[in-house]
Amino acid sequence: GLYYYPKLLSAIPFSPIAGPRLLAASAELQAMLINQARDLAQQLEVSSLHFLFPDEKQAFEMRKQGLMLRHGVQFHWVNEGYKSFDEFLASFNHDKRKRIKQERRKATQAGIEFRWLPGKDINESNWKFFVDCYRLTYQQHRSTPYLNLDFFLQLGRRMPQNLLLVVAMRAGKPIACSLNIHDAHTLYGRYWGATEYHSGLHFETCYYQAIEFCITNAIQVFEGGAQGEHKLARGFLPRKTYSAHWLAHPQFAQAVDQYLTREAEGVASYIDELHEHSPFKRNLSEPRGTTVRGKRFV
Repeated sequence: GLYYYPKLLSAIPFSPIAGPRLLAASAELQAMLINQARDLAQQLEVSSLHFLFPDEKQAFEMRKQGLMLRHGVQFHWVNEGYKSFDEFLASFNHDKRKRIKQERRKATQAGIEFRWLPGKDINESNWKFFVDCYRLTYQQHRSTPYLNLDFFLQLGRRMPQNLLLVVAMRAGKPIACSLNIHDAHTLYGRYWGATEYHSGLHFETCYYQAIEFCITNAIQVFEGGAQGEHKLARGFLPRKTYSAHWLAHPQFAQAVDQYLTREAEGVASYIDELHEHSPFKRNLSEPRGTTVRGKRFV
């Protein structure tokens, strides 16, 4: 029976990307910003205050200042200095490596080729096709797309150096594409869609092509977006994420705080379990149950 809106929210719009949420370097100034934000929430009489995906250091400063911390999980691919996709696959155990090769072969057998379009080479026709694919994905999930063609055209004009469009072509026509945003260190997978169904097309367009791009350009991390245990078998390992929350209603806050304590224990166990199913080979010199460079050997 409580009103949830209005609320105050600090986040990057539409993107589950971790990073700083407090524009201050010292812990003292960060604490001041957190407390001022909470004071503002009380003055405005909103239901709550939320910081989504702060980096780990700021997240724990928020908890120190009395906010409730929620733990989550994302799956990230990490570049271990691979020279090629084959070298990356060589780090997998036999069954997982065989499965990925089979998935990639399906796209080739279907006559599908892939093009990497950096932002400067993405024209209006490419953007129109991408938006059609983007809308199709939302329709297939019975949801409503919230970004339009003008948004993506502006994105292309304002930050072309940070964009990568992966386009799948069959018989000379585009049939699928994925949009990625990147800097020199990290690539972020954002949206994808397809006008035709082909087995393995999603994995190739969204993951394998992006991994190849990262290897080619020495990009260190590929964040594939929210959700996705299916990413684990493809070389993406679990990483803990955080959000921080303040709720005005004291009894409701107490109930949520108790839940988050239990949930954090569950998330920790879940991450341990995921590591037990790592697709990577175990060095015989590494004892079972150890984690090396983010890889859990079982």
